[in-house]
Amino acid sequence: MKVLVVDDSAIVRKLLSEQLSRFPHVNVVGTAPDPYVARDKIVALEPDVITLDVEMPRMDGITFLKKLMRYYPLPVIVVSSLTPRGSQLAMEALEAGAVEVVPKPGSSYSVSELGDILIEKIQAAAQSRIPPKATAPMAAPASGPTLDMAGLRFTTDKVIAIGASTGGTEAIRKVLVQMPPDAPGIVIVQHMPAQFTSAFARRLDELCKIRVLEATDGEPVAPGKALIAPGNFHLVLSRSGAKYQVNVRTGPRVYYQRPSVDVLFQSVARDAGPNSVGVLLTGMGADGAKGLLAMRQAG
Repeated sequence: MKVLVVDDSAIVRKLLSEQLSRFPHVNVVGTAPDPYVARDKIVALEPDVITLDVEMPRMDGITFLKKLMRYYPLPVIVVSSLTPRGSQLAMEALEAGAVEVVPKPGSSYSVSELGDILIEKIQAAAQSRIPPKATAPMAAPASGPTLDMAGLRFTTDKVIAIGASTGGTEAIRKVLVQMPPDAPGIVIVQHMPAQFTSAFARRLDELCKIRVLEATDGEPVAPGKALIAPGNFHLVLSRSGAKYQVNVRTGPRVYYQRPSVDVLFQSVARDAGPNSVGVLLTGMGADGAKGLLAMRQAG
C-alpha cells in the first residue's frame, strides 16, 4: 500500500513517515511540503492514499483537495491540528471529499498512538472508491441512503441509531438532510476525534431540517433531534418510563474505538428493543457488527 505524506512541517512529515514505516505492508513512497510538490509526486508515484495537512503555504489544503477530487480522486486522510480553526477546516475537508480526519500528535494522542490509529484509517481508506466530486456547494441531495420510516414517524418513543467510521461523515449527511422535522430521535456514533465532533454537529445543524447536536450527558432523545457522540466518549441510550436519554461515558476502547458503535447499539438493543432501527453506514473492523445483531435479535 503506497502512501504520500503532505505537510508543510518537516517534523510532522518525518514523524508520520517513521510511524507508518513500522508497518510492513505500508510503503511511504514520498513526502511533500506543499500542494504543488504533492501534485507532481501524485502523478509520478501513484499513491493509494494521501495524508494531507489543511494549513499550508502557496495553496491551502482545502483548495488542493477540491482540485484533486475533481481531476484525480484519491482517498485522502486529513491530519489536522486540534484547534477551533483546525476543526473547521477539517469539516470543510470532509465536505470537499476527504474520507477521514485525525488529529496531529499532541494532547489527544501520542506519536505512537497516532501511528496505530492512522494505519487503521489508511487501510480502510485504501478500500474506498472515490468518484470525481462536483464543485457545487454542498446541498441536500436529491437521492442517497434512505431509511424506512414506516411505523416510526408518528410516535415519540422510537429511536434511530446510526454508526459510521471511515467515509461516514458524507453518508451521515446524506441521511440526515432527508429527515423531516418530525423524524424520530436519532443517536449517532461517528468515529472521530474529540473537538472535531462538535464542528461536525454544528455543520450538520446548519444543513438539516432537524436539530443536530453534540450529545451531553443526560440529554433527552426527542423527535426532530439528532445527537452525535462526542469524540473520546462512549454514547449510551437509557430509558426512563416512555422517554429516552443519552449518557456520555468514559471507559475502555472497544475494537480500538471510543466512541464505539457496538456500545451504542448494545444499549439501544437493551433499552429500546423493537422500538428502534439500527443503521451501520460504514465500518472499520468489527465495531458495530455485534451491536447490530443484538438490535436485530431484540426485535
